[in-house]
Amino acid sequence: MTAAGGWRRGGARERGVLALSVGLQLVLGLLFGHANDTRVFMATGYLVAHGRDPYLALNLSRVFHHTGFSVIKSVGYPPPWPLLTGLIYDAAHAAGGGLLLYNLALKLPVIAAEVGLAYLVVAILRGNGAEPQACRRAWVFLLLNPFLLYVGAAWGEIDVIVALLALSALWLLWGTTPDGAAAPSGRGGEGGSAALRRRGGARASALLWRLGPEGSALLLALAVCFKPTALPLLAAAVLWLAGASLLRAARYAAVCLLGVALFYVAPFFVFGWSRAPFTQRLNAHLVLKGSLSFMTVVRLVREPWLMQGHWWLLGLLWLPALVIAVLLAGRGDGSLEDLLAKGAALTLVVFLTRSWLAEPDIVLVVPLALVLTSFGVLERRALTALWVVPLLFTVFNASPLQLLWVTWPNVSARLLDDAGRYASLTLDVRALLVVLWQVTGWWIVVACLRRRSAVRSRAALSEAPA
Repeated sequence: MTAAGGWRRGGARERGVLALSVGLQLVLGLLFGHANDTRVFMATGYLVAHGRDPYLALNLSRVFHHTGFSVIKSVGYPPPWPLLTGLIYDAAHAAGGGLLLYNLALKLPVIAAEVGLAYLVVAILRGNGAEPQACRRAWVFLLLNPFLLYVGAAWGEIDVIVALLALSALWLLWGTTPDGAAAPSGRGGEGGSAALRRRGGARASALLWRLGPEGSALLLALAVCFKPTALPLLAAAVLWLAGASLLRAARYAAVCLLGVALFYVAPFFVFGWSRAPFTQRLNAHLVLKGSLSFMTVVRLVREPWLMQGHWWLLGLLWLPALVIAVLLAGRGDGSLEDLLAKGAALTLVVFLTRSWLAEPDIVLVVPLALVLTSFGVLERRALTALWVVPLLFTVFNASPLQLLWVTWPNVSARLLDDAGRYASLTLDVRALLVVLWQVTGWWIVVACLRRRSAVRSRAALSEAPA
């Protein structure tokens, strides 16, 4: 930072904050890891590196010399992440590292994505005329946010990678909108492409134009194929483009779906992996219930883990909810605010109505809400609640105890057994936190959709005769 409060790349304060964030993440990444997810990722990396099917679980206790690998589930993510874990295993094995080094190596893409996400948000804010202080606050927020550090470096989940890819795709889509194809941006009075040419520099602008909307569609497809939680953003992008051209919207959807086929489906045929175990998990949202979803409240009166009878229909609630949200969101007005607001609203509607929602999933919405808060679309209280409530929930969900598995496995097991004695009490607390999460989520959805209504009202007034 300069004396006047401006943003100075490579300044002493910036280097200090960056070093603190990276150093903290490296320590967390080395010492902690989720008892289930980390083991699954480790096993997946070994299987892929040795040319085996990562979707068929094996007893790998002799490989890792740890009894925790004797009974393990197969990975539930599409091929891009399993393929990346295979490369990571090869690198960690070549370095001669043990379990701890392998654990850290699996976190390195997550740590890099968190740093990249912080600088991406700064670029978006600067490109839309945000004050230097607002840029710095957003940058520090992403680098040192407790929820992001916990879910990413400590837990080892990959949602920050998905967030980086998805936000990059949305920004690229807005930045490559041809002049005159959409209404001017609400931030600086220019369309996306003009703003990027004027503020983003010749090299960045040329790169964006070479990639074009098709590059954005492929980036979004890659995000979806790392974790399908990003899929509602495709609906947001298509809606936004439809405000200018239905043909352009259809082409974007087609390229994105082609990318999904390339990144998601093709590897099963290329590597000869069995699709049966993975496709059986695609309907998990129809039968699983709980965690941060509304089904945790339902569990207060009905306990079974698998929905019996007609209970599985609750797993489809997200589908009509998404359709209604799409109708309410309407077509785009060409502004970056509108694109991000649609993305946040539609994604949250799916999250709020799914019968299963893991705490790390919320990471995808955090950078969208952060930018919208900087634009004045959302209140800062809403952004704070968005990450604080899931963080509190995960504490009462015993996730921190599972993170001790890598370094202190016996302590982790003993503490989890002790925590099980208070399952009824923690369920009550979790149900209360789910109610708070629902209030927070719908608050943000309404704010994003209300922003659309306000734009319509202003447009009607401007078109009215004097």
